[in-house]
Amino acid sequence: MAASAGAIRVLIAAGGTGGHLYPGIAIAEEWMRLHPDSRVLFVGTTRGPETKAVPRAGYELQTIAARGLPRRPGLGWILALAGLARALVQSFRLVVDFKPHVVLGTGGYVSAPVVLVAKLFGIPVILQEQNSIPGATNRWLNLVATEVHISFLESRGYFRRKNNLRVSGNPIRRSLLLQDKGSAYESFGLDPEKRTLFVFGGSGGAKSIKLATEGALERLKPWSNLQVIWQTGAEDFEAIQAKFRSFPLKVRVFAYLDAIEKAYAIAEIAVCRAGAMTIAELTACGIAAILVPYPYATRDHQTHNARGLVERDAALVIPDKELTPEVLAQKIESLLRDEPRLRRIGRNARAFARIDAAQRIARSMEQLVHATTTPPGS
Repeated sequence: MAASAGAIRVLIAAGGTGGHLYPGIAIAEEWMRLHPDSRVLFVGTTRGPETKAVPRAGYELQTIAARGLPRRPGLGWILALAGLARALVQSFRLVVDFKPHVVLGTGGYVSAPVVLVAKLFGIPVILQEQNSIPGATNRWLNLVATEVHISFLESRGYFRRKNNLRVSGNPIRRSLLLQDKGSAYESFGLDPEKRTLFVFGGSGGAKSIKLATEGALERLKPWSNLQVIWQTGAEDFEAIQAKFRSFPLKVRVFAYLDAIEKAYAIAEIAVCRAGAMTIAELTACGIAAILVPYPYATRDHQTHNARGLVERDAALVIPDKELTPEVLAQKIESLLRDEPRLRRIGRNARAFARIDAAQRIARSMEQLVHATTTPPGS
């Protein structure tokens, strides 16, 4: 018997990192917009951003003992495998108790035990892959998933099974596109008549970006029409905040921005890493980005993520090893001097975005639910 709309239960395995978590939250938001009587349960870890972000978004969270495999064999492998065994038992109990009609996994080690148990019970499984080079977990789970939604067409070549692949894009939170610019300027105390530069490097701040930005801003002091929002991460936050408190340009320094969408709403130029979700959010907002791919990302996937934008004249890129205050200042100045180019890059970025990705995936989940028989234990 197919599930009725009011009884739909959705299990989302997403966490460990923000890149795996926020697509899950975006899809959950879209699902609840379509089916407000449903129940959504997140599965995550006790260590990732999900512990705060999921409850803040209004969803339930259950944690399991899953942990990633270290790159080198050793004690860490033994602990990870023991955690996986425990996580499988926990996932089994969770699936039996919650009785989901559909399971969504967004990659990373937290997805594997949940997806495998769901497959055991015959529950439809959708995977969402953020990066142009898919992660190992999703490449493996592709063999058992009902559907795999990828964000880059180039990702197809990395999957052994092709008949369950769908190109949907990276889901972004609807709130990103609904910000009022006036209130965003007011919340930061910034001037709507000036250009806004947004610098961020994730929750850690990215050391190389911080060092280059400090020097670049010294060189950009003559640009009186420039103002800056800078998320530094917790490390060095107080020192950077003190240094730029009396700076000639307005520089708003934050350890971490909970409401990053307000910064996106008014930024015209961004300096940041090239994570897949960062790119999805920047392009959806039409921001001209100067991307600095993280050089130690698995299989250098951030460089591949950035390449697609650069080839479409939708972003600039600086390899991390070439990032200096002089180079960064020159890139920013090149955009400030050439307004038509700045606007063109922003338009191209916006054209690259797939702002309906969350809706596409939610609709696929909906179709699978309507075809699903009663879940285990019903």
